[in-house]
Amino acid sequence: MRKMRVLVACEESQGVCKAFRARGHEAYSCDLQECSGGHPEWHIQDDVLKHLNDGWDMMIGFPPCTYLSSVQTFICRTDSQRVMKRIDGAKFFMELYNYPIEKIAIENPTGVMSHIFREPDQIIHPYYFGDSVMKRTGLWLKNLPKLIHTPSTNMFGECTYGVVPPPEKTWIQKSTGKMKYQRQVNRPFISGKERSVLSTNIARAMAEQWG
Repeated sequence: MRKMRVLVACEESQGVCKAFRARGHEAYSCDLQECSGGHPEWHIQDDVLKHLNDGWDMMIGFPPCTYLSSVQTFICRTDSQRVMKRIDGAKFFMELYNYPIEKIAIENPTGVMSHIFREPDQIIHPYYFGDSVMKRTGLWLKNLPKLIHTPSTNMFGECTYGVVPPPEKTWIQKSTGKMKYQRQVNRPFISGKERSVLSTNIARAMAEQWG
Protein backbone atom coordinates (compact mmCIF):
# COMPACT_ATOMS: atom_id res chain seq x y z
CA MET A 1 0.00 0.00 0.00
CA ARG A 2 1.36 3.40 -0.99
CA LYS A 3 1.16 6.05 1.71
CA MET A 4 -0.87 9.03 0.51
CA ARG A 5 -1.33 12.62 1.57
CA VAL A 6 -5.06 13.07 2.03
CA LEU A 7 -6.88 16.35 2.59
CA VAL A 8 -10.35 16.13 4.15
CA ALA A 9 -11.90 19.49 3.32
CA CYS A 10 -14.57 21.09 5.52
CA GLU A 11 -14.34 18.46 8.25
CA GLU A 12 -14.03 19.45 11.90
CA SER A 13 -15.20 16.10 13.34
CA GLN A 14 -12.10 14.35 11.90
CA GLY A 15 -14.00 11.11 11.28
CA VAL A 16 -12.66 10.60 7.76
CA CYS A 17 -9.24 11.97 8.71
CA LYS A 18 -8.87 9.44 11.52
CA ALA A 19 -10.12 6.58 9.32
CA PHE A 20 -7.35 7.28 6.79
CA ARG A 21 -4.78 7.74 9.57
CA ALA A 22 -5.74 4.29 10.88
CA ARG A 23 -4.79 2.91 7.46
CA GLY A 24 -1.35 4.53 7.63
CA HIS A 25 -1.95 7.57 5.44
CA GLU A 26 -0.90 11.15 6.14
CA ALA A 27 -4.37 12.67 6.40
CA TYR A 28 -5.38 16.13 7.59
CA SER A 29 -8.78 17.64 8.22
CA CYS A 30 -9.32 21.29 7.32
CA ASP A 31 -12.08 23.62 8.46
CA LEU A 32 -12.66 27.17 9.66
CA GLN A 33 -13.75 25.71 13.01
CA GLU A 34 -11.59 24.07 15.63
CA CYS A 35 -11.58 20.30 15.35
CA SER A 36 -13.73 18.21 17.70
CA GLY A 37 -12.07 14.90 16.85
CA GLY A 38 -9.35 15.11 19.49
CA HIS A 39 -6.34 15.46 17.17
CA PRO A 40 -5.53 19.13 16.58
CA GLU A 41 -2.10 18.07 15.28
CA TRP A 42 -3.94 16.60 12.28
CA HIS A 43 -6.15 19.63 11.74
CA ILE A 44 -5.69 22.77 9.62
CA GLN A 45 -7.93 25.52 10.97
CA ASP A 46 -8.14 27.83 7.99
CA ASP A 47 -9.85 28.46 4.65
CA VAL A 48 -9.30 25.21 2.74
CA LEU A 49 -8.89 27.09 -0.56
CA LYS A 50 -5.55 28.37 0.77
CA HIS A 51 -4.25 24.82 1.18
CA LEU A 52 -5.35 22.98 -1.96
CA ASN A 53 -1.88 23.29 -3.49
CA ASP A 54 -0.01 21.62 -0.63
CA GLY A 55 0.88 18.41 -2.45
CA TRP A 56 -2.18 16.20 -1.87
CA ASP A 57 -2.74 12.83 -3.54
CA MET A 58 -6.41 12.80 -2.65
CA MET A 59 -9.06 15.23 -1.43
CA ILE A 60 -12.38 14.30 0.11
CA GLY A 61 -14.57 17.38 0.42
CA PHE A 62 -17.69 18.10 2.43
CA PRO A 63 -18.74 21.58 1.24
CA PRO A 64 -21.55 23.09 3.35
CA CYS A 65 -24.94 21.98 2.06
CA THR A 66 -27.06 24.55 3.93
CA TYR A 67 -28.05 26.38 0.74
CA LEU A 68 -27.49 23.56 -1.77
CA SER A 69 -29.98 20.98 -0.52
CA SER A 70 -33.36 20.25 -2.10
CA VAL A 71 -35.07 21.65 0.99
CA GLN A 72 -33.77 25.12 0.13
CA THR A 73 -35.21 25.15 -3.39
CA PHE A 74 -38.69 26.29 -2.38
CA ILE A 75 -37.37 28.86 0.13
CA CYS A 76 -35.05 30.38 -2.46
CA ARG A 77 -38.01 31.27 -4.67
CA THR A 78 -38.91 34.13 -2.35
CA ASP A 79 -35.61 34.95 -0.65
CA SER A 80 -33.01 36.69 -2.82
CA GLN A 81 -30.36 36.60 -0.07
CA ARG A 82 -30.60 32.82 0.08
CA VAL A 83 -30.30 32.69 -3.70
CA MET A 84 -26.98 34.55 -3.52
CA LYS A 85 -25.75 32.23 -0.75
CA ARG A 86 -26.77 29.27 -2.88
CA ILE A 87 -24.72 30.67 -5.76
CA ASP A 88 -21.71 31.13 -3.45
CA GLY A 89 -22.15 27.57 -2.15
CA ALA A 90 -22.26 26.18 -5.69
CA LYS A 91 -19.10 28.11 -6.65
CA PHE A 92 -17.27 26.72 -3.62
CA PHE A 93 -18.42 23.17 -4.48
CA MET A 94 -17.04 23.56 -8.01
CA GLU A 95 -13.74 25.09 -6.84
CA LEU A 96 -13.13 21.96 -4.79
CA TYR A 97 -14.20 19.54 -7.50
CA ASN A 98 -12.25 21.23 -10.30
CA TYR A 99 -8.97 21.61 -8.44
CA PRO A 100 -6.13 19.61 -10.10
CA ILE A 101 -5.72 16.99 -7.38
CA GLU A 102 -5.49 13.49 -8.86
CA LYS A 103 -8.22 11.84 -6.77
CA ILE A 104 -11.26 13.75 -5.55
CA ALA A 105 -14.55 12.88 -3.88
CA ILE A 106 -17.14 15.53 -3.04
CA GLU A 107 -19.98 14.58 -0.66
CA ASN A 108 -23.28 16.46 -0.54
CA PRO A 109 -26.96 15.67 -0.11
CA THR A 110 -28.68 15.45 -3.47
CA GLY A 111 -29.90 18.92 -4.37
CA VAL A 112 -29.22 21.78 -6.71
CA MET A 113 -25.78 20.51 -7.85
CA SER A 114 -27.48 17.56 -9.52
CA HIS A 115 -29.18 20.07 -11.84
CA ILE A 116 -26.67 22.88 -12.39
CA PHE A 117 -23.59 20.59 -12.53
CA ARG A 118 -24.42 16.92 -12.99
CA GLU A 119 -25.90 13.94 -11.20
CA PRO A 120 -23.62 12.38 -8.56
CA ASP A 121 -21.64 9.29 -9.54
CA GLN A 122 -23.13 7.42 -6.61
CA ILE A 123 -25.92 7.82 -4.07
CA ILE A 124 -25.50 6.13 -0.70
CA HIS A 125 -27.22 5.89 2.69
CA PRO A 126 -25.57 5.15 6.05
CA TYR A 127 -27.56 1.91 6.34
CA TYR A 128 -25.73 0.61 3.24
CA PHE A 129 -22.67 0.29 5.49
CA GLY A 130 -24.18 -1.13 8.67
CA ASP A 131 -25.97 1.79 10.31
CA SER A 132 -29.74 1.99 10.83
CA VAL A 133 -30.12 5.52 9.45
CA MET A 134 -31.33 6.85 6.09
CA LYS A 135 -29.61 9.95 4.77
CA ARG A 136 -29.58 10.27 0.99
CA THR A 137 -26.08 11.41 0.10
CA GLY A 138 -24.42 11.97 -3.26
CA LEU A 139 -20.77 11.35 -4.13
CA TRP A 140 -19.19 13.21 -7.04
CA LEU A 141 -16.02 11.25 -7.89
CA LYS A 142 -12.86 11.93 -9.89
CA ASN A 143 -10.47 9.01 -10.48
CA LEU A 144 -12.06 7.08 -7.61
CA PRO A 145 -14.32 4.00 -7.79
CA LYS A 146 -17.81 3.85 -6.35
CA LEU A 147 -17.97 2.55 -2.80
CA ILE A 148 -18.87 -1.14 -2.68
CA HIS A 149 -21.79 -2.19 -0.47
CA THR A 150 -23.63 -5.50 -0.41
CA PRO A 151 -27.35 -5.92 0.41
CA SER A 152 -27.05 -9.64 1.18
CA THR A 153 -24.37 -12.24 1.73
CA ASN A 154 -23.45 -13.99 -1.51
CA MET A 155 -20.51 -15.66 -3.20
CA PHE A 156 -18.86 -12.26 -3.77
CA GLY A 157 -19.06 -10.81 -0.28
CA GLU A 158 -20.79 -10.52 3.07
CA CYS A 159 -23.79 -8.31 3.71
CA THR A 160 -22.83 -4.76 4.69
CA TYR A 161 -26.36 -3.40 5.16
CA GLY A 162 -27.91 -2.37 8.46
CA VAL A 163 -31.62 -2.25 9.26
CA VAL A 164 -33.72 0.20 7.22
CA PRO A 165 -35.70 2.47 9.57
CA PRO A 166 -39.46 1.72 9.38
CA PRO A 167 -41.84 4.47 8.15
CA GLU A 168 -42.94 6.92 10.83
CA LYS A 169 -45.89 8.17 8.79
CA THR A 170 -47.91 6.83 5.85
CA TRP A 171 -50.68 8.45 3.81
CA ILE A 172 -52.49 8.20 0.48
CA GLN A 173 -51.65 10.96 -1.98
CA LYS A 174 -54.97 12.32 -3.24
CA SER A 175 -53.75 13.28 -6.71
CA THR A 176 -52.32 9.83 -7.55
CA GLY A 177 -53.91 7.45 -5.07
CA LYS A 178 -50.45 6.08 -4.28
CA MET A 179 -49.18 5.23 -0.82
CA LYS A 180 -46.61 7.70 0.47
CA TYR A 181 -44.42 7.27 3.51
CA GLN A 182 -41.98 9.28 5.58
CA ARG A 183 -39.10 7.90 7.58
CA GLN A 184 -37.67 9.71 10.56
CA VAL A 185 -34.13 9.74 9.22
CA ASN A 186 -32.59 11.89 11.94
CA ARG A 187 -33.85 10.16 15.08
CA PRO A 188 -30.31 9.32 16.33
CA PHE A 189 -29.21 12.94 15.94
CA ILE A 190 -29.88 15.99 18.06
CA SER A 191 -28.62 19.00 16.14
CA GLY A 192 -27.97 20.08 12.58
CA LYS A 193 -24.25 19.91 13.28
CA GLU A 194 -24.52 16.27 14.29
CA ARG A 195 -26.68 15.49 11.26
CA SER A 196 -23.92 16.84 9.03
CA VAL A 197 -21.26 14.47 10.42
CA LEU A 198 -20.51 11.57 8.09
CA SER A 199 -21.30 8.07 9.34
CA THR A 200 -18.28 6.37 10.93
CA ASN A 201 -18.96 3.28 8.84
CA ILE A 202 -18.95 5.30 5.59
CA ALA A 203 -15.68 6.97 6.65
CA ARG A 204 -14.19 3.53 7.29
CA ALA A 205 -15.39 2.29 3.89
CA MET A 206 -13.76 5.30 2.19
CA ALA A 207 -10.45 4.63 3.91
CA GLU A 208 -10.52 0.89 3.23
CA GLN A 209 -11.60 1.10 -0.41
CA TRP A 210 -9.94 4.31 -1.55
CA GLY A 211 -6.89 4.07 0.68
